[in-house]
Amino acid sequence: MNKPYSNFNATLAIAKASFRSILRSPSAVIFTLLFPLIFILVFGFIGGGGITVDLGVAKGSDVNNPVYKALQTTSVIHLVTDESSDQMKKDLAKGHLDAILDITKNVAAWPVQGKPDHPPYTVNVQYTSASQEKGKILNSLISGMLFKMNAAMAGNAVPTLAELKETTVTVREYKTIDFILPGQLGFSLLSTGVFGTAFVFLSLRQTLVIKRFFATPVKRYSIVVGEALARITFALIGASFILLVGRFAFGFTLIHGFVTFINMLILSFFGVIVFMGFGFTVSGIAKNESTVPPIANLVTLPQFLLSGTFFSITVFPTWLQPICKILPLTFLNDAMRQVAFEGANLWDVSHQLFYLLLWGIGIYAVAVKAFKWE
Repeated sequence: MNKPYSNFNATLAIAKASFRSILRSPSAVIFTLLFPLIFILVFGFIGGGGITVDLGVAKGSDVNNPVYKALQTTSVIHLVTDESSDQMKKDLAKGHLDAILDITKNVAAWPVQGKPDHPPYTVNVQYTSASQEKGKILNSLISGMLFKMNAAMAGNAVPTLAELKETTVTVREYKTIDFILPGQLGFSLLSTGVFGTAFVFLSLRQTLVIKRFFATPVKRYSIVVGEALARITFALIGASFILLVGRFAFGFTLIHGFVTFINMLILSFFGVIVFMGFGFTVSGIAKNESTVPPIANLVTLPQFLLSGTFFSITVFPTWLQPICKILPLTFLNDAMRQVAFEGANLWDVSHQLFYLLLWGIGIYAVAVKAFKWE
């Protein structure tokens, strides 16, 4: 007696065959492993060297003085003025802010007769040990600025414009690799989800493989699920490899060890599923293999550049930052950095996961309309 046909076994067989084909594909290995690892190696070896210093401005700080106005014109410094005092302290401890600035005006220092005992302004800067390299950059900038301003005041009734007072909050160091690696992991997942999915389904359609499947008892969902399982498995293996290389080669922070590692893989799972929706859409729109790269790049390139993959989105113009903040890769990168360095659990990043879900619902709705079987 013949056994009934099993679509479950068919799905697993398709997944197994597809996974083998992925491993034999140079482009899949390059985009999923090689490119992210190259960037991790480069940034891991160069260490610090950020180009933007995020400086929080304390509530009540005097902003009508030459020191503050000079800081506003310094391109290296990004002034953060829209956070509460409590939020600034939390961000300083987590390394999201590199320092907090509080400029106070010494009213008694403005003389009626003679010279004052104190400068008119006191520049209080609170650094964090989580961002030592940027703290050094900021210290150099402010010290040099005050030296020039005080030198220009020589011979005046007020011989010194401002004095500098500095303190440091000692917390866990936020290394360059702690920022770079989650971005490169997102880069890997987006590449796998979009390029891998788009190319494979277009190829299956053009080579009439899908049409041959239709001559068998295999259900359509088995084809999709089987290919998806292969992509997800490959993406998670790649994610594990990237995390382990970052942890043991460069000291990437996995704050709760194995638990954080698992949470990162769960986030990777959600991310690659959402990004595969873009791949399905591209495969439906593209007419042949030569049109896949330009269409896929329209989806991936803006996210690679604008989603905080290589540097913080605060370096972009103010008008561009709202666009950066709503991209799906931005939500994934933010969630991964919070989980890895801050020790957040998945519930703590539910905000990012919710918006990833919305992106997933939207893109799969488009994919259903655009996807073609033949």
